[in-house]
This record gives sequence, structure tokens and C-alpha cells, in this order.
Amino acid sequence: MMTTASIAQYLSYYRDKRLLTVFAFGMSQGFPWVLIGSVMSAWLKDEGLSRSLIGLFGIVFSAYTINFLWSPLVDRLTLPLIGKKLGQRRSWIFLGQLVITLSAACLAFVDLKNSLFYAALLCFVIALFAATHDIAIDGYRIDVLPQSESEKSTAAAAMATSGWWTGYALLGAIPFFAADLPNVSWPDIYLLLAVIMALLSVVTILAKEPDSHRDTAQAQIQKAYEQKLSQLGHSRANKLLAWLGVTLVAPFVSFFNKNGVKTALALLTFIFLFKIGEAFLARMSIVFYKEVGFSNTQIAQYSKLGTGLITIIFAFLGSIFNHKYGIVKGLFISGIAMAASNLIFSWIAIAGPKESLYALAIVVDGFTQAWSLVAMVAFISMLCDRTFSATHYALLASLGSLGRTVLSSYSGVVIDDWLGGNWAVFFVITALMVIPSLLFLYFIRHKLYAIEAAYKQQD
Repeated sequence: MMTTASIAQYLSYYRDKRLLTVFAFGMSQGFPWVLIGSVMSAWLKDEGLSRSLIGLFGIVFSAYTINFLWSPLVDRLTLPLIGKKLGQRRSWIFLGQLVITLSAACLAFVDLKNSLFYAALLCFVIALFAATHDIAIDGYRIDVLPQSESEKSTAAAAMATSGWWTGYALLGAIPFFAADLPNVSWPDIYLLLAVIMALLSVVTILAKEPDSHRDTAQAQIQKAYEQKLSQLGHSRANKLLAWLGVTLVAPFVSFFNKNGVKTALALLTFIFLFKIGEAFLARMSIVFYKEVGFSNTQIAQYSKLGTGLITIIFAFLGSIFNHKYGIVKGLFISGIAMAASNLIFSWIAIAGPKESLYALAIVVDGFTQAWSLVAMVAFISMLCDRTFSATHYALLASLGSLGRTVLSSYSGVVIDDWLGGNWAVFFVITALMVIPSLLFLYFIRHKLYAIEAAYKQQD
């Protein structure tokens, strides 16, 4: 058990104003998922599109799975004009927010039935720039806390998770409440969502650019690269080749050198496996709720407001547990809870639209979402080299997003073609998907404990 003093000391971290910025940026990360996820799924469902097509529409999220490819550029380049005013991290964040706002506004003028391709294209643009500004936001969160304050990383993870769910669930409830109002259409709702995204960008303008020694460290590595290249023969291209080496190659070399090839591959595999089952459930959840018989207002009350509030509460409780007992144990607990929560959805599929079951599912699902996200965000942040913080985080997070985005896009095909619309069996399968990651976590637990212990010794 934690002592009262240790709890009080941990809670004092949340008075740090920098964590409020982390929370606000978390909202900006979660909100685009409303635009191209839950709201778009509901709109497509109301237009009469099939479950398979709605599921496949999620391929637009593939940008989240490959953003590590351009993360080295976001990690190192400063944008012209706005970069001088806002700084390296904030300029990329603001650019992403601006494009997302404009694209959301454009969706309001798309005829979804007759222009599905243009709707998908706009959704992909939103995903592309959201994934890009996520790179900068994750780098900002790591940079804003110096190594000497790494004990606050779990609190920062809780604030980021709470912010994400505030943007995705609490703000995401607004369009579903609005959808049941008379004379309000989905295009009207997208104009409202564009305004909300524009308001979130104000935080970026007011925030303070974090101090970082990243440039100095990268310059030293580049100098070493130039010396090695000069030994191979004099060339005017040495400086350019060295810059490209530091920007595109060094981050990945650093990750494998830091952890060793076997451990690095083990870490990447676990991150990929961990949330696949939850991803399959999430992709089809709105379609499931509507087919079972829940209204847009009920979805807003339970899946958005309910899940958001519960997730925020459990995010802070989970962060306290992770702070005291460790991130690895937090991952074990959240993985088991994920499987249990998925089985409750099978119960709903059999019992029908009972609000009591819906409420139970939301409580358990909120717990698992919060606990797993806080543990995973803190875990990935712990693995990052501060010299390449945004690149490393993007590499690791993109693997987690692979199951959540590209693979889960086939969830509708599983329901329609494999299971004949049997939702109960589908959710049992998603629960079983958690087992491989838990087994893998158990087998590599000693390596993870060692990494976690080394990280804490740096405080």
C-alpha cells in the first residue's frame, strides 16, 4: 500500500502547469478520431452502407500506422514562418490542427452517398495531419519534463490519456446529442466539429515551447557521422549525408543499440499485439449499438459521456497504481480487464438493448481503456531516447496503431462474411485476441522489469 505522504507527493505533480498543456494537447489528439471514426461511422450507417464497407472505411486510419516514416523529419525540421514564431514542436502541432479544421469544414459540403471517394479522401487527409501532429505532441510531452523529473512521467501519461478521452468522448458526445435534434444534419454537425477543432488550436498558440538539448545532442552525432564519412574520402556531400543519417537512420540505430536487437524486437511485438482485440471491438462499437437498438442520445450518454468520465477517473487511479507498483504490473491488469470487458458486449448482443447492461459495459470498458492507455503511454515514453523522442514514440505507437487501424478495418468483414452477423461470437473472439499479448508479456517480464528499474534510477 502507498503511504499517505507518497500519495500526497504524487498528487502534487498534477499542480504542474505543464501537465495542463499535456492534457489540452491530449484533447487535440483524441478529437480527430471523432471526425473520422465514431461520427463518420454513424453517418455512414444512417446512409445505409453495409457493415463491411463501414469497417473498410477505417483504412483511412492507416496514416497512424506509418507516421514513423516521416517522424524523423517532424522531430528535426522547423517549419518556415510559423516555426520562428511558435517553435519546432508547436509549429507542427498548429499546422496539423489547421488542416484538420479545414478538412472537417469541407466534409460538411460533401454528398456522402454520391461522393464517397471525396469523403474518404478528406478523412484520410485528417488522419494524415492528425497522425503528424501526434508526433509533435508526443515529443512535446516527453521534452516538457526534463530527465530529472521523469518521476512525473506517469502523471503526464494520465493527463495525456484523460485529455485524449476528453477530446474523443466528452467532446465526441456533442455530435450525437445534436444528431437527435430536429433539423440538424450530419453536414451541420461537421461544421460544428470544425469550430471545436479551431478552438483547440488556441492552446497551441498560448503554450510555451519546451526547452530541449535535442539539437545539441543531434549536432554531436552529426559531427561524428561527418568524421566517419570523411575517412571514406573527401566529398562535398558529407554534410548532407551526415544530416540525413542523423535524421533518418540514427533514431532507429539508437533504439536497437539501447535495448539490444532481441529485446527491441520483443518490445515491438508486444506493443503490436496488446490492443488488437480492443481495436476490433472499438471499430464496430457504434454500428453494434445502433443495430442492437440504442439511440444516438443513448450512445452520447453512455459511450461518449459515460466512457469519457469513467476513463478520466480511472486514468488517475491507474497512474497511482503504476507509480507505486510499476508499469509492467499495470499492463498485466489492464490486459486481463480488456478480455473481461469484451465478454460483456457479448452479453448485450444476446440480451438486447438493456440500459443496465450498457452501463455495466461502459464502466468496465472505461476502466480497461484508462488503465491500459496510461500504462502503455508511460511504457512507450520510458523506452524513448530523448535525443529522438518524437521519432521513437512514433515508431512504437504506430505499431500499437497498426492493429487498432488497418487490421481492425476488417472487423466488418469478420462480422458479415465469417460470422453471419453473430455479434456475441464476434466479441468472444475479440476477448481471446488479448491472450497472446499477455503470454508474450509474461515471457518478457524480466527484461521489462530491468528496463523500468533503469529508467527510475535516472530520476
